[in-house]
Amino acid sequence: MNYPYEDLENFTLPSLLNRSVSIFGGSNALAKVGQTPMLYSELGEKVKQMVKLLQENGISQGDKVVLLSENMPNWGVAYFSVTYMGAVIVPVLPDFHPSDVHHILRHSEAKAVFVSEKHLATIEESSGSNIRFVVRLDNLEIIDETRNKHHFADLAKKTKDIAKKISNSTTVVKEDDLAALIYTSGTTGHSKGVMLSHKNLVTNALSTFCILDINNNDTFLSILPLAHTYECTVGLIVPILNGASIVYIDKAPTPSVLLKAFSVVKPTMMLSVPLIIEKIYKNKVLPKFTGSLLMRLLYKIPYVRKKLNKIAGKKLIETFGGRLKFFGIGGAPLSPFVEKFLIEAEFPYTIGYGLTETAPLLAGTNLSLSPKFKSTGPAFYGVELKIKDPNPITGEGEIIAKSPSVMLGYYKDKEKALEVMEGDWFLTGDLGYMDDEGFLFIRGRSKNVIISSDGKNIYPEQLESVINQNEGVLDSLVMEQDGKLVARVHLDYELMDEKFHANKKTDAKVSEDIIKLLEEMRLEVNTQVAASSKIIKFMEQIEPFVKTPTKKIKRYLYTE
Repeated sequence: MNYPYEDLENFTLPSLLNRSVSIFGGSNALAKVGQTPMLYSELGEKVKQMVKLLQENGISQGDKVVLLSENMPNWGVAYFSVTYMGAVIVPVLPDFHPSDVHHILRHSEAKAVFVSEKHLATIEESSGSNIRFVVRLDNLEIIDETRNKHHFADLAKKTKDIAKKISNSTTVVKEDDLAALIYTSGTTGHSKGVMLSHKNLVTNALSTFCILDINNNDTFLSILPLAHTYECTVGLIVPILNGASIVYIDKAPTPSVLLKAFSVVKPTMMLSVPLIIEKIYKNKVLPKFTGSLLMRLLYKIPYVRKKLNKIAGKKLIETFGGRLKFFGIGGAPLSPFVEKFLIEAEFPYTIGYGLTETAPLLAGTNLSLSPKFKSTGPAFYGVELKIKDPNPITGEGEIIAKSPSVMLGYYKDKEKALEVMEGDWFLTGDLGYMDDEGFLFIRGRSKNVIISSDGKNIYPEQLESVINQNEGVLDSLVMEQDGKLVARVHLDYELMDEKFHANKKTDAKVSEDIIKLLEEMRLEVNTQVAASSKIIKFMEQIEPFVKTPTKKIKRYLYTE
């Protein structure tokens, strides 16, 4: 592949980092909001210091090192340090349950851990693992015997003996070497260890040039967890490849936290899951167009709506700090009604498609092209996409991919890896079709498809997007019960309290009101869907749905 980075020595993370430190040494690399940034030259120096520390404490090529932390500049230091020396980084999502973290520590056979103070207790509670030492990510120092916590004192002493036997010789890292082991938390409930090579990650980062014009004047605001491959590749490796700066927020990305960060950072680029932009649209934009009867009527007129959306788009850019030129959306389907607004608002959004197994990107829309409604865009540079066994009428079938970013396999599970490969082609498990221009359209997960009584495919994700358009709905889940379609609906209870004046009514009366509202919603939704997709019942889902890190509902918890 001829990527436009000819001075890159090879497709490895050490080569990528060395190039960036050499070219962009005096530029800002990593920072927290409002704090002094770490320069690229400082990043390079810190990585070398950490490589030395790891080697002196018994870590060598191929050893697994877990990284458990919220986003911070030192997350990138740890990531590049481990991969720089040929060891394997095992990033763990900070919202994983402690029992999942303990399983990963044992299953990966990790020998060391980088952990933030916030998650230290989770590591301290682990047992039966091979962990030799722990590094506190906040200050990049080993937790030693001076901290009298459980078994760390004994581990630190053993480490000193092991270190004497390990050579500090420089390791040559190869493109096909394992770089990262990513444990997924999917909607099916089975966590798999995805093995990604240096070549998988670096070629995927390089291929973004086909949709993204980025340079060292750009500033990324990072709000998604770095342990997720989408944020790690596109929000860390890509900006470092191009000498851009990355700024992290200290807290959960609530609207108030984000608004403050936007005004301080004034980002030019950021990544998001659909939920974030959908919340901004529902809470900040839509109320201005539906607050009065006149505005509601005007907003229904297409010409007027487009004019209003264009004005709202300019104001939205100002809300983001006034410099935003790239807003990447991925990880889950974007609601069509929100995408329609983004198109008419001329908001600089891009939809990306991919999976952890493909490091992750396979397709995406280029900002210089007009977006196609409901499409994830064409294949990335170096990626081939095909539809396997397409339906002769609709053209729909399983999306399969061939790419230098397709994983090495699943850790300790060759059988499962063979199930998702046909020769060089990776079977995504997603259903979709491609138009004449090569634009990909996703219909849904093959495992989620419901077959109607007349043999038609019903994609629950598409029905859910119709339900979720209602301002009173936060989330929904469509499923089959006794051969019929039903929906669980999680309502916006703050809005419900206002709507039904809950403080003036009994709980029983409010419950009646909600039952009546759900039935009205159901009838309205059924006017917008095909006859075979009509839903017979809406059920109230009082508790929020349990979700994956990319905010997809864990369907298996509700459909078994």
